[in-house]
Amino acid sequence: MNRSTLNGVKTAVLLGALWAILLGIGGLLAAGTGNYIFIVIFAFIGVAGTAYSYWNSDKLAIRAMNALPVSEAEFPWYHQTVRELAEKADKPMPRLYIAPTPSPNAFATGRNPKNAAVCVTDGILDLLDKRELRAVLGHELMHVYNRDILTSSIAAGLAGIISSVAQFFMFFGMRGRNSGSPIGIIGVILMALLAPIAASVIQLAVSRTREYDADHSGAELTEDPLGLASALNKISGGTVREPMRETPQMDTVSHMMIANPFAGKGRALFSTHPPMEERIRRLEEMAGY
Repeated sequence: MNRSTLNGVKTAVLLGALWAILLGIGGLLAAGTGNYIFIVIFAFIGVAGTAYSYWNSDKLAIRAMNALPVSEAEFPWYHQTVRELAEKADKPMPRLYIAPTPSPNAFATGRNPKNAAVCVTDGILDLLDKRELRAVLGHELMHVYNRDILTSSIAAGLAGIISSVAQFFMFFGMRGRNSGSPIGIIGVILMALLAPIAASVIQLAVSRTREYDADHSGAELTEDPLGLASALNKISGGTVREPMRETPQMDTVSHMMIANPFAGKGRALFSTHPPMEERIRRLEEMAGY
């Protein structure tokens, strides 16, 4: 099994686990209340939430970053480089944006290659040279062309839904416990506290898998793994010096970015990105180092 197929299988398993958790909450609520409509309700919530995340991922991410569209007249190199890479991949060219923040980062978003956007920050434009920027743009384009945005949007949407419905489970669980229902205090704790944590870990595992894959396929597209390795090394230091401010809006898009925008504030288990040292090592191996 090749790397791409293995990552695809891994992602499918992780997304299946998210659905299982969501339906498990519905099943326990149904058992505790005697009303099995909860299973249907939570299945519908999952589908609706996933569809909303899928259709609106580009608008939500661009709005969260206060990003502005940039024309070819304003930034010719940006357009020319993305066009060259898109043509090389034989794929549509996405819309291009720049976000007014000194923190160096970049992300791609959109439901499919025909409805996608790539955004870079002022900080990354100031920090990287053109070779490194080209490598970063190749990475972001492969997120689009690999349809990683769909995968990550679904994972984020389902994880958020699980966290929300777990709070409803706490309410019903406490009622059930007081009335002698099979849903007791252990069930309340497991589903109201552990389910959201499990959902978050699975979502982050999906994101980390996709980052490794985009590093590899992006380096193949640009034929410059060392350019991306150099860019990641600079970005890693830049996000520490100029971290983005954590807000609910930023939390929803942080997993899309090429590097953790919060400068390592989270622990490894809950990181949206793989360790930068490991990403750089893999790219150097691609280059024969």
